[in-house]
Amino acid sequence: MATALSVTVLAAGGIGHAVVTGLDTGITRVDPFKDMKNRPQAGHGMNVLVVGTDGRDRITAEEKKKYRLGGAPCHCTDTVMLVHISEDRERASVVSLPRDSYAEMPEHTDVNSGRKHRAHPVKLNAAYAEGGPGLTVRTVESMTGVKIDHYLEVDFTSFMRTVDAVGGVQICTTRPLKDSYTGLDLSPGTHELDGGQALQYVRSRHIDGAADLGRMQRQQRFLAALIERMTTGGVLLNPVRFREVATTMLSSVRADEEFGTDQLLALAKAMHGFTPASSEFVSVPIGDMSFPVKGIGSTVKWDAAKAQKLFQAVRDDRPLAAAARAGTPASGKAPKAAVVDVPPRTIRVQVYNGTRTDGLGRKVDDALRATGFDTTRTPQTEAGRERGRTVVEYDPRWDRSAKSLAAALPGAELRAVAGRGPTMRVTVGGNYKGVAAVRAETGGASFEAVTGDQVVCP
Repeated sequence: MATALSVTVLAAGGIGHAVVTGLDTGITRVDPFKDMKNRPQAGHGMNVLVVGTDGRDRITAEEKKKYRLGGAPCHCTDTVMLVHISEDRERASVVSLPRDSYAEMPEHTDVNSGRKHRAHPVKLNAAYAEGGPGLTVRTVESMTGVKIDHYLEVDFTSFMRTVDAVGGVQICTTRPLKDSYTGLDLSPGTHELDGGQALQYVRSRHIDGAADLGRMQRQQRFLAALIERMTTGGVLLNPVRFREVATTMLSSVRADEEFGTDQLLALAKAMHGFTPASSEFVSVPIGDMSFPVKGIGSTVKWDAAKAQKLFQAVRDDRPLAAAARAGTPASGKAPKAAVVDVPPRTIRVQVYNGTRTDGLGRKVDDALRATGFDTTRTPQTEAGRERGRTVVEYDPRWDRSAKSLAAALPGAELRAVAGRGPTMRVTVGGNYKGVAAVRAETGGASFEAVTGDQVVCP
């Protein structure tokens, strides 16, 4: 997915026409808009449907074995993203669409059998298998109400070659990431991933219970990391390297007829100075993670009301991470949030004021709630002597939650208390200096957008 989105970012370096001209000759052309009728009304900005296909038939035997890519290709979309480029060309919004999303497929002719089908329910990734790029575009437009302007399609080969061409990417994790299906095995910390390792990272969906949602969030973090590597690693300032990377990218990309050199140059002029902070990422809000459909099985059902608000914002060309941007300082960079293992909204907290400062308990409760923690909103006063250090008391069974809470309270002491239960007890001490911003490494299905600079390595 990074391959296709990065085409526009690479072009944003202000490199001359001579360098960019001819790069699109390696693109295989498709016509996903042929005979389309009753399409959504065009909004503001540019919308690109980016799909990643299961192209394992182009992978070498050695790569299949090394990166666990065995099995037959499914000729389906492994990943689907809607990329919105703002009208002022200063922002790229990436919306991840779960491949198992419940979808109503429009009436169509099967590209394989030639049979005509009436409209019927399917999983989103089946649209490509039955009707190729055209039916995929029609299905997404029907689901989102967003008119697609361009179509880009990439496969495993293009992805790996692109990552290697830019010198790899840097990924950070707060906990071990292991997936026996893909072979991913990362210890906590910072890692430099090559193309094959990056493919393992973005394909893994058996790391924890988050499944596809966790995988989409890792894909988004990867995109932000790739953008940072290209914008800070000299690719955009070196015409020779730029052409090498862009040629590698486009060698196995499929796109509509209108996406070519002129579009790249127009974006280059408009998006000069693009950085990770210029990008934002969100997943479609989910209402039911296991919605049963007869003959199809379990599907992912969107939260209709929240999804409608999300796609209305896309049509209106409004920032999706507006809340995050509201606190952005004059430097233009969003506040950096520490990455924690457990989502703050799932951590229940009772605050006690262990100092002689009136109102500090309420202040800390409000600050923790503003950061996302589920506080009781009824802070208490600790009896006895004044505490010099903030203490987080927790039940050993909820040690991961306790560590996530302590990350938001710099200098706090962790103290295990058997039988404490799921509610954390925070006793504020004299060393309290404020609540630090934190965010979960894997979150839930709610509509919570983040900017690229918030999810790359510190």
